[in-house]
Parts: sequence; C-alpha cells; structure tokens
Amino acid sequence: MAPTLAQAYRRRWWMACTAMVENLFFSAVLFGWGSLLIMLQKEGFYSHFCPEKNGTNSSESQHPMEHQWPTCESQEEMLNLGFTIGSFVLSATTLPLGILMDRFGPRPIRLVGSSSFAASCALMALASQKPLVLSPLIFLALSLNGFGGICLTFTSLTLPNIFGNLRSTVMSLMIGSYASSAITFPGVKLIYDAGVSFVVIMFTWSALACLIFLNCALNWPSEAFPAPEEANYMKKIKVNGLALDHKVTGDRSLVHVTTTSQQLNQKTPNAEEEREFFSLSQEVEGTLAATPEKSVPFRKSLFSPIFLWSLLTMGMTQLRVIFYMAAMNKMLEFLITGGQKLETEEEECYMKEQVGFYSSVFGAMQLLCLLTCPLIGYIMDWRIKECVDVPGDANILEETRDGIAKKETRIRYGKIQKLTNAIYAFLLTNTLLVVFGVTCLIHSLHVQLLSFILHTVIRGFYHSACGGLYAAVFPSNHFGTLTGLQSTISAIFALLQQPLFMVMLGPLHGDPFWVNLGLLFFSLLGYLLPTHLFFYRAKLQKKLYSWKAPEVSYLQETVA
Repeated sequence: MAPTLAQAYRRRWWMACTAMVENLFFSAVLFGWGSLLIMLQKEGFYSHFCPEKNGTNSSESQHPMEHQWPTCESQEEMLNLGFTIGSFVLSATTLPLGILMDRFGPRPIRLVGSSSFAASCALMALASQKPLVLSPLIFLALSLNGFGGICLTFTSLTLPNIFGNLRSTVMSLMIGSYASSAITFPGVKLIYDAGVSFVVIMFTWSALACLIFLNCALNWPSEAFPAPEEANYMKKIKVNGLALDHKVTGDRSLVHVTTTSQQLNQKTPNAEEEREFFSLSQEVEGTLAATPEKSVPFRKSLFSPIFLWSLLTMGMTQLRVIFYMAAMNKMLEFLITGGQKLETEEEECYMKEQVGFYSSVFGAMQLLCLLTCPLIGYIMDWRIKECVDVPGDANILEETRDGIAKKETRIRYGKIQKLTNAIYAFLLTNTLLVVFGVTCLIHSLHVQLLSFILHTVIRGFYHSACGGLYAAVFPSNHFGTLTGLQSTISAIFALLQQPLFMVMLGPLHGDPFWVNLGLLFFSLLGYLLPTHLFFYRAKLQKKLYSWKAPEVSYLQETVA
C-alpha cells in the first residue's frame, strides 16, 4: 500500500538520498556510451558484419572471454544506431511522461521505469550469450535503458517540492546526480576489464534495479508532491502545541485542524494561543478564498514569454553540449594530427592512446556535476527565506530578541527574489557557455582540459537553472508537462548535431573551427532569456511597490 503524503514528508531525506544514488547509477548512463560500445564489441555484437582476420573463427562454440571477435566500421555504425535510438528515447519521451506524471503522479512512472531498466540489463546479458543470433535485441535493450533512466530522473524532479525553501538546492542535486551518471559505464568497464564477465555484471545491475522498484513501492506516495506555496501541510501549522502536516484542499481541512486540536489538547487555551490560532485560521481561509494555481489554464503557461524564451535558450544549449559529446573524439584526433594523414602504425597507435586518455579524463570529470550543481541551486534559493509572499505581509511586525516590535525596513517579495535569482543563474550559465565556446577554438590539447571542466559544469547548471525557474514561476501541476515539452524540443534541436558533424567531416575535412565558431555566435542568444526576466521583474517591482494589493501572479500578468 502506498504511503500518504504526510508519511512521505517524514521520509523525505531518505527518499532524496536514495533518489540521488539511483540517478547516479541508473538514469542517463547511456551518455557513457563510449565505454559500453567497447564492451559490446568485445562481446561480439554484430561482429558478423566484419570480415574475419588472421583466420579467426567466428563460431560461438568458443568461450567468449577467450575469443577475439572482429571489429569494423560497419559494426560500429549499427551499434551507434542503437545508441541514437536509446538516447532519443531518453530525451523525447519526457513530454508524454510529463503529461502522465501530472495526471497520475510520479509513483507508477517510477515503478515502470525501474522495471524497464532491469529488463534492459537482462536483455543485454541474454543477447551476449548468442550475439550472432540475438544482436538485434540490443536495440530494444538500449531503448528500455533510455526509457527507464528518464523515468527515474523525471520523477525525482518532483521530490524537491517537499523541501520548501531548499527546493532549488535539492533539485540541483537531483540534476547533478543525473548529469554525473555518464561516469557509470566507464566504471563498469573497469570491472569488466578486471575479469568479471559481462553476463554477471548485467544480471547484477538488473537485480539492483529491482531494489529501486521495492524502494518506490514502500516509500513513494500515490499523490503528486505539491509545491510549498500550494500546500499548507508543508508549513507545520502549530495549533495549541500540536504540529500538523496536512494538505489544505478545502473547508473540510480547516474543520479537521480545529477538531484535532480540541481532541488532543483538552486544556483551556490561553489568550495568546487563541490569537495564534485565529491568525492561522484567517491565513487558511485566505488561502482557500484565493484562486488556486491549479485553476490556471495550461495554455497560459505554454504560451507565456518566459517559457517560449526558455525553449530557445535550452535548445541552443542542448545542441552545443550534445555536439561536443558526439564530436569530441574527432576533435581530439584533429588536434593531435593537425589534420595530417597518419603514415605509420606507430603514429596511429599514439593518436589512439592520446584520444583514449583524454576521453577517460572527460568521463571522470562527470562527477564534478555533483559538486557544481548545488552552487546553481544555492543561487536559485538565495534569500528566499527573507521574503514575504504578498504586499499585505509587508505590514507584519517582527519581534526582536529583546521583545520590541519593529517594522521591516526593507521588503523582499518572493516573486521578485525568485526572478532575480533566475536572472543570475542564467547569466552565469550562458557566460560559462560562451567561455566554453572560446576554449573550443583554441588549438591546444591542454586547453581542452578546461573545456572538459566547463562542459561538465554547464551540463549541470542549465538543467538546474531551468528546473528552478519552472518550479518558481509555473504551477506545480504544469511542471511535468512543461519540462517534458522543453526536453522534447531540446532533443529535436540536438538532432542538428548530426548534419553539423557530417559537415565537419566532409567539406571541412575534420576541422571543427568553423562549426565551433558558428555555435559560439549562436550561444549568444542565451542572453535573451535573462534579459526578458530583467524587464519583467522591473515591471512587476513597479506594480508591487506602488500598489498595495495582492500579488499578481506571473501567468495573469504576462499572458494578457
């Protein structure tokens, strides 16, 4: 039986810690494709596409660890096709997942996702037993791997809602663990190279995915996690010494709070407690009287300027990041060879060793996402606790430590502060993206180490900034659909990396300079979103500070 929201709230730290571990080892592991590709080739997947060398027998009767399967470009093309399908599923299915999650909550999606990931690992293990016959199963396995991974990632993004003012920080940790999952397959390859069979590794991984299913069944509630501004049960309402964590959904909830207080506390309340309860009752009644966020039509969120500008910014950033991941090895080869054709086997071996070394360094740096993502989360949460929700709250008196009441001298409104934080986050992210574009133009292997660091940081930053912006601006019941739509459109943008890659290899003869230069100019468009947020914030500030009325929501203001 699924736990209630109140039970889930008490287990929130366990759920957050396990979700980060699950994201790290089971989400976007396909981004470590280079290491998985080597293992699949050694296991003989699609090796029948390759001509036999030195009289080697491709029969499956030999032990797979003793047999050296032939490799070739045709084999790599087929396996890369499987990766293309799996990675596209990982990104493009976010839209239907978002719609389903807004309708049914994260629990069933997470259960299906963990089952899909377990099935993908089992399929790869089974197919490796007879690769000449079962190689086509790799397409299904990689698709299930991508689908299961994005299910786990996507559902974990709703979990920060129950952390109140730490929502953006916790979300950045979730996204950081997702971005760092690219290191998983390089780690698995180290175990594989140590002598552990591919079958044992994959079946063990499948069993661990089953533990995710069990953890979700025991701890994740059937209801969606409401945002802090939508649920008073997150505020730990104190009534006569009783702390209640309850979701306010209507007048019945107010009666429930009053009745529980009377039953559990039989003593006569003093005047101070009566004033506290009366104040809290008025707050609840005011919340009920206000228009709930869930009444905001989805089309207003969809066609709001902030969302439309975010589509352009995220699509551009996704294209820049994915193109570098796809073309990195070829870029490194060009830097090492200078565009010259290698004449001897020694030069070719040296080039492969250098490319392999820098590729391994790039993979190891993916763990930096866990260290850098909390920074963008801290920026998104900066000074949120010091803010008031509506202009009317600015008249509330604060008590000092001496018991003297004084009026707040400087008013910070929550909506204004969230927009300010989002501006800072996107300015920092896009500035790093521009610096990254400049370093890619420099013909130096050592400078590319800086490019690796910037690429890793940007991957965590731009997802965290976008997620924090959506959570701050849009209703939580729109979050899943909007995030899914944004991810799907970004995946479509990322498909442009293939023609860019072909242009680099064809007319440009492997020289990435002009493609990187074009992408550098394209990345300047990322400043349009923080610019729009700046002007909208100025407009909202003028309204709030000049007109003492309930705060106008972003959607009511911008989509007129």
